[in-house]
Amino acid sequence: MAMRVHICAVGRLRSGPERSLLDDYLSRFDKTGRGLGLGPVKVHEVEDRKGGGMRAEAPLLEGVIPKGAVICTMDERGKLMSSPEFAKVLGTRRDTGVSDLAFVIGGADGIDPSLRAKADFSLSFGQMVWPHMLARVMLSEQLYRAASILSGSPYHRV
Repeated sequence: MAMRVHICAVGRLRSGPERSLLDDYLSRFDKTGRGLGLGPVKVHEVEDRKGGGMRAEAPLLEGVIPKGAVICTMDERGKLMSSPEFAKVLGTRRDTGVSDLAFVIGGADGIDPSLRAKADFSLSFGQMVWPHMLARVMLSEQLYRAASILSGSPYHRV
């Protein structure tokens, strides 16, 4: 059984360069991951139309995280890891029977502490703050890179 991957994010990604990159990397991940028991990836977008910030966004995000999913928050306070380390995390989660892995990307203010506290682990792309739309693209590229590493593909070079 494959480990399904979910990107649960605040905001709607409209057509444009970020959308094109996201779609390309997710398509590559789905093709590479299929034979590895990884994927597909599903993107869940939520929007707080009232502008309540991270406190209002938390229940919306929680509503799209599959029941029983392992939760990884994308957060500047999270763990820094190399691409091979990230690939190992994905492989280990798959190998231990995780059926759903949800990556959570907050809005402009980040992720509410109540939701951060429910995470199984947290990942950081560094201390710099990245626009949440770019964070999706960066995560999707790292998912594809991880699948490439696990498959032995030459995409990832040291």
